[in-house]
Amino acid sequence: MIDIGSIPNVPPALIYLAGAALIPLLGTGRARKVYLIVLAVLGLIGVALLRPQTGWGFSVLPGFELTLLHVDSLSLIMGYIFALIGGAAILYSVNIVKESGEFVCALLYLGSALGAVFAGDFFTLYIFWEIMAFSSLGLIWYSRTERATNAGMRYILFHLLGGCALLGGILIHYMDTGSIAVGPVELGIGYVLLLIGIGVNTAFIPLHTWLPDSYPKATIAGAVFLSVYTTKTGVYVLARTFPGVEAVAYMGGVMCLYGVAFALLQNDVRKLLSYHIVSQVGYMVAGIGIGTYIGINGGIAHVFNHILYKALLFMCMGAVIYATGKNNLTELGGLAKKMPITTITCVIAALSISGVMGFNGYVSKSMVIHAAELEGMHILALALIVGSVGTFLSFLKLTYFTFFRRNDEIEAKEVSLPMLIPMSVTAFLCVALGVYPQALYSILPYKEIAMHFNPYALGHTIGTLELLLMTAVGFFTLQFLFSPHERVTRDIDYLYRKAGRGFIWFCEQPLVTVANFIDKGLLKLADAVVWFSRNPTAASRIMVVMIGAVVTRPFNPTYMRYARDLEELKRSYPGEVPKVAIGTAVLLALVLFTLYLIIYLTHGVLWV
Repeated sequence: MIDIGSIPNVPPALIYLAGAALIPLLGTGRARKVYLIVLAVLGLIGVALLRPQTGWGFSVLPGFELTLLHVDSLSLIMGYIFALIGGAAILYSVNIVKESGEFVCALLYLGSALGAVFAGDFFTLYIFWEIMAFSSLGLIWYSRTERATNAGMRYILFHLLGGCALLGGILIHYMDTGSIAVGPVELGIGYVLLLIGIGVNTAFIPLHTWLPDSYPKATIAGAVFLSVYTTKTGVYVLARTFPGVEAVAYMGGVMCLYGVAFALLQNDVRKLLSYHIVSQVGYMVAGIGIGTYIGINGGIAHVFNHILYKALLFMCMGAVIYATGKNNLTELGGLAKKMPITTITCVIAALSISGVMGFNGYVSKSMVIHAAELEGMHILALALIVGSVGTFLSFLKLTYFTFFRRNDEIEAKEVSLPMLIPMSVTAFLCVALGVYPQALYSILPYKEIAMHFNPYALGHTIGTLELLLMTAVGFFTLQFLFSPHERVTRDIDYLYRKAGRGFIWFCEQPLVTVANFIDKGLLKLADAVVWFSRNPTAASRIMVVMIGAVVTRPFNPTYMRYARDLEELKRSYPGEVPKVAIGTAVLLALVLFTLYLIIYLTHGVLWV
């Protein structure tokens, strides 16, 4: 291992985790703002200084080493974009976040995400994975609304499920292989559990519902952070553990179409964006599942590009909500003149996510679709193309009804400079990487392969342009179909909630009824034992007379005499209790002990 005193090889996660600890000491004034900006710069420098094939770790037990820093081309590109957009999100937040606790959660979330992508072993990965889950929960709960509290509870329940599955898979993998290094997993129960655990964070269908449920209810700044780290960390771990799994590739196609379909139905701007996280992560998952060099390059390139334009979209919609106090498309419109910089940056982000030529999303989407076509996965390629059409429709809807539709009643003004600077820089990067994709190719895992890919091949470019033009014409021709409406769209979580309520009803009604019945029965049995023990001789006589009365009742004319004798015995019970000699009591105890030994020897030993 490299000397831990070497600054370039200190895990960048430690910068943010240590930095979070000092936030409560700085108050809420200028000192905190300066500190946060310096911390963001230090984190970015810390990642930039890392070099491939270096590491940092320590031994816990002989032969058992935890690796806090494992640097290669895959972890490095993730580190670059995480630190870059983390710095942008911090700058965006300095004027709008009032509570220090929210910054603590954001820095823990950012630090743990970096810790997860640079982790060289599964146990270190799991620790940072869980810190991510709980710190991100704070970004939802700091909204301090009932809806956010309930959504946060559902969010953490999903991630606890995913964390348990991940840990189970790690333990089984370790027992099977003796290795804790992050890498491909052998087929078996551990394989399935790991895939489920990663699938929760990556928003596999139907494990995705926590995302569109919780992200729209987070704080304005919190939603920017949330849009970046959880799902992309999941994609990264998927690339480490399940590359080339065909079922994973087709899951990506399902996610792409499913997310787009639900996004088109949304009225809440951040819920629309949240469903597009599911859809866009589908492209990444598809690329990883294809598993070829071009496929993995495409998936990781789309992670990089998506983080840029998706964070930008959440920044823009956060600015709109901050300026207007409204988050539904039915309430918005007319903001293009009032918020011109926000409008321009949002349009750039919308064109990027839609895969328009000249913007970064076009490059990475083209790479993934090309990889699918090369492998003969034509159905998958078609799903991804249809997803692109749906994405363009969604963002025509979002930008038109937010900024360009006439609305003379709305009042707003452009947001402050600390919000506009990261939005503008991120928008510039979306354009720069679309115009000059070689800058992105040079940091991809297989850069030699990437350098030979030309997204602007004439046939592909013309075909994409035709598709986009037809989509735009269709939107404005059939605009009434895409107009936002106040309606509730039910996702699969509706079934989960119904099932949860059914389970609670089962626990409260039938299950409790059975439990009460058993409880009453046991109490009656206990009472009977106590009654019998008060005078076993008299109790035995009562029981014999009672049985005789019941048996002879149908055909014995002297039944009433039995009944009178029984009532007399019951009234006189327990009467005078006969005394048993000590010797007799000892003999009875020995007989019972002998019976117990016989039962134990025949059933407890001989049958083992």
